[in-house]
Amino acid sequence: MLRWLGAYGLSATGDSVYHVALTWAATRGGSAAEAGAVLAAGAVPRALLMLGGGVLADRIGPRTVVLVSDTARCLVVLGLAALLWLTTPGLWVLAAVAVVFGILDAVFMPAVGALPPRIVPRGQLARVQGLRGLAGRGATVAGAPLGGAATALSGAPAAFTAAAALFALSLPLLLTLRIAPLPPSAAENSPPGPVGSPAAERGGRLKRLAGDLADGLRYVRGHRVLGPLIVVVAVSDLGFVGPLGVGLALLAEARGWGAPGLGWLLAGFAAGSAAASLLLAVRGRIPRAGLVMGLALVTGSAAIAALALLPGLVAAVAVAALVGVLTGVSGSLCGALLQTAADPAHLGRVTSLATFVSLGLAPLSFPLTGAAVGLWDATPVFAVSALVCAAGAVYGLCSVHLRRAELPH
Repeated sequence: MLRWLGAYGLSATGDSVYHVALTWAATRGGSAAEAGAVLAAGAVPRALLMLGGGVLADRIGPRTVVLVSDTARCLVVLGLAALLWLTTPGLWVLAAVAVVFGILDAVFMPAVGALPPRIVPRGQLARVQGLRGLAGRGATVAGAPLGGAATALSGAPAAFTAAAALFALSLPLLLTLRIAPLPPSAAENSPPGPVGSPAAERGGRLKRLAGDLADGLRYVRGHRVLGPLIVVVAVSDLGFVGPLGVGLALLAEARGWGAPGLGWLLAGFAAGSAAASLLLAVRGRIPRAGLVMGLALVTGSAAIAALALLPGLVAAVAVAALVGVLTGVSGSLCGALLQTAADPAHLGRVTSLATFVSLGLAPLSFPLTGAAVGLWDATPVFAVSALVCAAGAVYGLCSVHLRRAELPH
C-alpha cells in the first residue's frame, strides 16, 4: 500500500508542477484568451475519453495501464522541456501537448483508482481513501510552490523537467507493486483478450471496446448500491464544485476580502478536507458508511449555503473548514463504497464513470455559477447550489441499499 501511495503522491505532485508550468508558458506566449484555450485543450479529450480509459483498465489490467500511461506522460513532458530549452515554439505546440496529456490522463486516472482493491484487503480500502486524500492535498501544497520556484529560477523548461522527473520517480514504485489476481468469478466476467486474425482484430477492436463500455454502464445501472451512488456523485458535485471553484473567488471580491481572503478561504477548506482524510486514514473503517456519507453531505450542503451569509472573513474561513471536513468524509466514504461494492472485473469502468461525472460534467457549472453570481449576488446562488448538492445526498439516503451499505471489516 505504501508503494502505491508513494507512487500516487509523486505522480500527483508531477501533475501539479506540470499545470503550473503549462499555465506560465501559455500566458507568456499569448493573450489571456489564447492561454485559456491552451489550458482547456487538455480537459476536452480527458472528459471524452475517460470512460474508454476505464475499459482499458479492465481489459488490460490497471497496473499495466498505469505504468504505460505514466511512462508516456513522463516522455511527453520531458520532450516538451527539451523543445523549450532549444527553441521558442508557438502556442499550438503547447496546445498539442495539452491534448496528448489529456488523453493520457483519461487512461491513467481510472486505472490508478482501480488499483487499491488489487493491492490491499477490502477492510483497508477506507484507510486507503483517507491516505489518498492526504497525498492529494500534499501534492497540491508541494507541487504548486515547486513548479513556481522552478519556473522562477530557470523558466518553464525547468518546471517541465521537474514534472517529468517526478513521473519517472513513481515508476519504480509501481513496478514493485504486488497485484492480487482476480477472484474466479470476476475473472470469468472480465473482458476477453484479443482473438482472431490481425485484420479481424483491427476491424472488431472498436466494436468490442464499445461493447465493454455498454456492459459496464449496464452493470452500474442494475447494481443496487453503485447505481444510486453514481447519481449521488453526479448531482452533489454539480452543486458543490461551482461555489467552491469560481464561487469563492467571486464571494471574496464581493465582500472586499480580496485575494488574501480567497487564500484563507481555500486554506480553510483544504485544512478541513485534510483533517477528514487523516481521520479515515487513522480510523480505517466507519460503521454505517452509507448513512454517514449521506448525513455528512447534507450537513455540508447547509454549510455551503451558510458561507454566503457570513459578513466576516474569520467566520467564513471556519465554515469553509467545516465544509472541507464534511465533504471530505462523504467523498472518501463514497470512494471506499464504490471500490468495495464493485466487481473487480468492472472496477476500471465503474471508477471511470464516477471520475467522468465528477471531473468531466461537474465543472460545466463553473460558467453558470459565475454568470449567476454576476446577476443575483452570491447568496442566492450559493443557496441554490447547496440545494442541488443536498438533493443528491437525499436521493442517496432514500435508497435503502445505499443507506444501509457497510464497509467490510
